[in-house]
Amino acid sequence: MSVPERTVIRTCPICESTCGLAITMKGDRVLRTRGDELDVMSRGFMCPKGATLGEMYEDPDWLRAPLIKGADGEFHEASWEEAFDRCAELMKPILETDGPEATAVYFGNPIGHNLSGLLYTRAIVKALRSPNLFSASTLDQRPKDLSNGLLFGDRYTLAVPDIDRTDYMIMLGANPMESNGSLATAPGWPRRLKALRDRGKLVVVDPVRTRTAELATQHISPRVGSDAALLMSMAYVLFDESLVRIGRIEQYVRGVEKIKSLVQPYSPEQIEAYTGVPAQTVRTLTREFAAASSSCVYGRIGTSTTRFGTIASWMIDVINILTGNLDRPGGAMFPKPASGMANTKGAPQFGKPARIGRFHTRVRRAPELFGEFPTACLAEEIDTPGPGRYRALLLISGNPVVSTPNSERMNRALPQLDALIAIDPYVNNSTRHAHVILPPPSPLQRSHYDTHFTMWSVRNFANYSPAAIPLAPGQLHEWEIMCQLAGVFDGSRSRTEDVDTELIASMIRSEARDEKSAIHGRTIEQIMGMLEPRVGPERILDFLLRVGPYGDGFGAGPGALTLAAVEAAPHGIDFGALEPRVPEVLRTPDGMIDIAPDLITGDVARLGAAVEAGPVSGLVMIGRRALRSNNSWIHNMPSLMTGRARSTLRISPADARERSLETGDTTQVRTESGEVEVLVEVTDTMAQGVVSLPHGWLHQTDGVELRTAKLRPGTNSNILANEQDVDVPSWNAILSGIPIEVCPPARVAAASQLIRTP
Repeated sequence: MSVPERTVIRTCPICESTCGLAITMKGDRVLRTRGDELDVMSRGFMCPKGATLGEMYEDPDWLRAPLIKGADGEFHEASWEEAFDRCAELMKPILETDGPEATAVYFGNPIGHNLSGLLYTRAIVKALRSPNLFSASTLDQRPKDLSNGLLFGDRYTLAVPDIDRTDYMIMLGANPMESNGSLATAPGWPRRLKALRDRGKLVVVDPVRTRTAELATQHISPRVGSDAALLMSMAYVLFDESLVRIGRIEQYVRGVEKIKSLVQPYSPEQIEAYTGVPAQTVRTLTREFAAASSSCVYGRIGTSTTRFGTIASWMIDVINILTGNLDRPGGAMFPKPASGMANTKGAPQFGKPARIGRFHTRVRRAPELFGEFPTACLAEEIDTPGPGRYRALLLISGNPVVSTPNSERMNRALPQLDALIAIDPYVNNSTRHAHVILPPPSPLQRSHYDTHFTMWSVRNFANYSPAAIPLAPGQLHEWEIMCQLAGVFDGSRSRTEDVDTELIASMIRSEARDEKSAIHGRTIEQIMGMLEPRVGPERILDFLLRVGPYGDGFGAGPGALTLAAVEAAPHGIDFGALEPRVPEVLRTPDGMIDIAPDLITGDVARLGAAVEAGPVSGLVMIGRRALRSNNSWIHNMPSLMTGRARSTLRISPADARERSLETGDTTQVRTESGEVEVLVEVTDTMAQGVVSLPHGWLHQTDGVELRTAKLRPGTNSNILANEQDVDVPSWNAILSGIPIEVCPPARVAAASQLIRTP
């Protein structure tokens, strides 16, 4: 009997855009994928990555069974029981001898796109009791987290650009025409940016003429790493020309006079030589921004991964506040996600101080920020001898050998672990060192809801996707893997259903203690009964939605939202445009926005010293995004690896001539941390003095089992980064603005086959 075709509606789980997909399937086979025109957010938009879910499911390198490394040093397939038994054998002596302090957990980027992963990591962390948590956030967004926490009371309370209603946007360090945006969930960025340009003005501040810069009304090209000083000079102009107008939220803002004093040395005329931006350009930009009917500043990775990432991230909020553009339509606004977050729970406006510096790393005494240590410190905690050395590491969807600074040190450190357990579908640069690999199912085999990225959406919405393909015999859901591991780590070997039940019970218990909650005072048994017969992530998600800001409160809430209601709307539910939320969105000790927190303002002197010293001489390296790439984990999709090479060193024609370089050459690039060989691409999109090398590449290493990726292995830019160099307040790794040396070329035969210039 012929299997009929069916159309599956899903949210793409690959990047932050969360685009809706309409996938035509026949049985378990994907025939074609297109954008879902009825999706409440994306309206038919889809990038090339969205079409790869079928490839992921069929990828022969995606592991279907656990792997255990044998005495011969090779991986061997094993049953789940054997794999968990091996995990217990590895962990027991470490925990008994040195305790949980000798263990660590690293959360990679893909965990943020995974409902099971996000909800059930807490079960693992609770069972392991390790204080040593690391994540990819400390590589690219910790400065923004820190600014959010100090100004608004929670790291996730982020003011996103109200892109669909603003008339004037200044964008720094972002290229959403390629990346599809970050820390601003807005599927269809190209459409939205074109509409903004047509009705108002889009100014892109970037040393490179990116695709977004080419679309913009105006492109300003500053020196690499000067964003913080440039924003300080804009604040100077606001005070100097009496343009400060905080507006409605002024009664909730303190520290303005301190800001005025801090920016006095940063007049556009004084810092012009440092930023490379003419003083008159800065003054005109600031005047236009302040005069616009609605405007916002938006910055992303390019502002976070520099020497002064925290000051730049903070000043974005300061400029929005001083011009009255924080928390108003068309400015920078705070989302209200359906599944809730810290700023939708508890007493509005007031909260505890940000969780910072409660404990420190052993080697460099780096402080924890929001419960995590900086990933730039992970390798040294493994390879430095002495009491407290990490002996065990759990990798969850992470590839730190590729993603961390001075990644060669990480590559040498991981084999020194007595236990390396990975939850990952691939044998990659990092997991090849593992003792056990526990593979999760493919995205099409699991349900999906973005509890994470709806916190930063430019419009409030909810969208759920059930699994499109059932698990194969012998596979486990990711949440089941995590529940089993929790039982291994605490020694109980508890059943999956028992760990699952205890997790949801603890969440209900915590919520019921909140006097502001709709279920305050109700019993666990009552709520559990109303969640039946759901189990796993769907039970938790139903709970979160029902106690969230639009939820039915299990009969006592302000709305009617349940998971059943979201399931009945496969294209999503639109809760409307963002609305003003100050002061209730705040969770600060005094209920105020302190726009001049000591931890950040104390770093301004370091910026002043850099300005006084002048620009860095020689070449500096930055990263870049590509539409058909997303960090390291998607390079095994054949459809994305076609066409021109993307792991190339882009260099300006003038810098190339000076070094006798041509497109298609290979050249050696050196820093104090390492050296790499890389393919050269000469392009006039690069400013003189700046080269660009994307991150997330290097797949040809022995032991890596990614056959498509190994055909286009690329170069790992993070070999060139120094893990000792961090943004001081946030301890975020510095991955942009790295001084480098580019050596003479080595000619490559048939270079035209390696690169096709447009």
